[in-house]
Amino acid sequence: MKKLAALILSVALLLSMMSFAAAEEPFEISIMLPEFPADIDFVFENNPVLEKIQELSGVKLNIIFSPNSTYGDSLSTTLADQNPPMLVVATDARAPIIIDSARAGAFHDLTEAVKDTENYPYLAAGSAAIYNNISVDGHVYGIYRTRAFPRGGVYYRLDIAKEVGFDKEVKTIDDLTELAEKLAGYSEDTYALNMCSYSDGTIKYITIAYGAPNAWGVDENGDVYPAHKSPAYLEGLKWLRHLYEIGGIDPNFAQISTSDWDNIERTNKAFMRFDCLDNAHRQQEWFEKEAGVEEQIFQTVGPVAKADGTITHWAQSNGFNGEILVMKRSVSDENLPKVLKFLDWCNSSEGQTIINAGLQGLTYEVNDAGFRYTPEDKVDEFTKNSQMYHNNINQMGMGVPGNLENPKSDPSYGRKTQLRQRYEDLNAELTQYAVTNPCYPFVSETYTAYGTQLDTILSDAAVQFIAGIIDEDGLKAAWQDWEANGGAKITEEYNEAYHAAQN
Repeated sequence: MKKLAALILSVALLLSMMSFAAAEEPFEISIMLPEFPADIDFVFENNPVLEKIQELSGVKLNIIFSPNSTYGDSLSTTLADQNPPMLVVATDARAPIIIDSARAGAFHDLTEAVKDTENYPYLAAGSAAIYNNISVDGHVYGIYRTRAFPRGGVYYRLDIAKEVGFDKEVKTIDDLTELAEKLAGYSEDTYALNMCSYSDGTIKYITIAYGAPNAWGVDENGDVYPAHKSPAYLEGLKWLRHLYEIGGIDPNFAQISTSDWDNIERTNKAFMRFDCLDNAHRQQEWFEKEAGVEEQIFQTVGPVAKADGTITHWAQSNGFNGEILVMKRSVSDENLPKVLKFLDWCNSSEGQTIINAGLQGLTYEVNDAGFRYTPEDKVDEFTKNSQMYHNNINQMGMGVPGNLENPKSDPSYGRKTQLRQRYEDLNAELTQYAVTNPCYPFVSETYTAYGTQLDTILSDAAVQFIAGIIDEDGLKAAWQDWEANGGAKITEEYNEAYHAAQN
């Protein structure tokens, strides 16, 4: 039945796109995009990429490029214009001008449209968590431009783990603890966990794995509370403190610069890291290139279960880099479905491939394995074609339902270990467990004014607790200091905004 339903859906989508593309006159859509760099001579007339987009989607694109270096200023001017482009890319979806403009009614409210699986199946296939992250006061005003989500996690040295007697998949916190403790005993001058002055990600990974919220949570009464008030937050800090006590973390981690973080692993001084999962294949590839390594020596960790079997995972990324907004002044209610239909097509396999890669024979070829690639004898030709006919059209790329490009780009690195493919697979798998910040869409005036100082109180106390400088009483005293100096007010403001959005 599932296969039959999928077939019916595919046929319906095909017929829908065929009827859309078969319109007698193309529907013209104007869109403003950032340009990188700003000195490329993009050809509009007789542009085979634009012509193909029109042929397949029924839309004639009128692109307004604006240099990325001054894009913020251009966007501000455009939002105030009485006749703006129909679509605009906002590179910062949380910028005050975007939030203020949304509240002032400058954009179409797309909250219901992105749930409409019948008319906009690709837009509706997006992540509810990411749509929430770009929302303003509980309303969705744009289509997000996807970035890897949740992206964060654990990777470790597979070869070293086997040396110390750990040769199984990490599936639970107990497994992770066993791995960390064994790596800690590898030698006197090496460490299990690679920590540095940027401790926030490390702390969030393990505290969320234990069940703490991501910065802010919502309790059983529906009220917002800070993550450090969750008992699971303290459990996670105690896990790190234990690893520190047994020599599994460099005593000087708080003084180690982020610029040295990679080098610690490359000099075999630490063997595990809580960070961006894609760094695993970059480290693998470095060892392959610089140290002649041929076997897989890094491994990435998937879902990690708590004792009760539940899984909660740190979302290192908010899942987007800006959004595409539909301007009310330029798009009537009558034409809104046509614009949304085009945005939906942009997220299809056909749309994604053209927007992100161009056309076969013009900007890429397909190799025997079915991947996109550039033949050595066509590098100059394809580069020139890309600049003239495709340059910066990829800024329209959204990828809301995931990467549906066909053919996909050739994974030119990491083919020996398949860590790049595992990274993509893990992101898809971990999405269902990702814990996001429910207050991310909201603005706290107190946090805007004092958030940096208050965050420092919490992070300093966490680092001092991990390093054994303060005990649990000292940690809780710092939390009280945070509360008294603005934390309570921030909690109040977030609660007000959260409850208003819920209602």
